[in-house]
Amino acid sequence: MIEPYAHDAVLTMDRAGDVRAPGGAITTELCGHWEHEPPCPLAPHHTRADRDGDRVRLHVLFAVEPEREAEVRARIEAALVDPRWSLVSVSPGTIGPDEAATWVRLIAPSSSAP
Repeated sequence: MIEPYAHDAVLTMDRAGDVRAPGGAITTELCGHWEHEPPCPLAPHHTRADRDGDRVRLHVLFAVEPEREAEVRARIEAALVDPRWSLVSVSPGTIGPDEAATWVRLIAPSSSAP
């Protein structure tokens, strides 16, 4: 049975950089391409990016079997090693109460979350 998880990261990125690019890199790493038909093959996920100057905070919600959690976290971190930005920190995140609808959508059998 899949369970919901969260993963957080902080990047520095040129102010002209596309704040959506790290999420695309994560999707490519987890799904093979940033543009694909649902469902996600390894871990349905959703990435939120918030910019504050040259800092970008990422919050990734994902759903996976507990025995694959470490693999997904490692793949997220691998995707964030990119010359377009600098990785400042990564850590397991928490799922906030306001995110319940998002993670329910992720673990739904017919999930279409990119």
